[in-house]
Amino acid sequence: DPKAAAKWYADVFGGEIVSEDEMRGAPQIVVNIHGVRMIIRGKRPGEAPENNHPLQQFDGFKSHNQWGADHFGLKVVGDFAGYCSAIKKKGVVFAVDPLEIRPGTHIAFITGPDGETIELVEGKSK
Repeated sequence: DPKAAAKWYADVFGGEIVSEDEMRGAPQIVVNIHGVRMIIRGKRPGEAPENNHPLQQFDGFKSHNQWGADHFGLKVVGDFAGYCSAIKKKGVVFAVDPLEIRPGTHIAFITGPDGETIELVEGKSK
């Protein structure tokens, strides 16, 4: 559901849906997330996309068991724990809860609306 996915990204990451069009028979929605354009495309007539692969446990992390792009990461500047808590209250599913990977640096992995893995990385203010 591209509309639901666009709304999810806009809501969770403070973005804005800037356009909704049709491209080659499929809905295409553009979400602006702090200056980054994310394009969400729906199914075209005749397409049969595969289901997302289930997350597999690997060295304590859950990860997709597939080749190609695995996940993307977003830097969270400010109160990392507070941000994670706020999006969890919105119903965001954490594949890996926030954890400290080295002193002062935290990460977490969340599951996007279509099963994609998104890494959140604690960023430092400059």
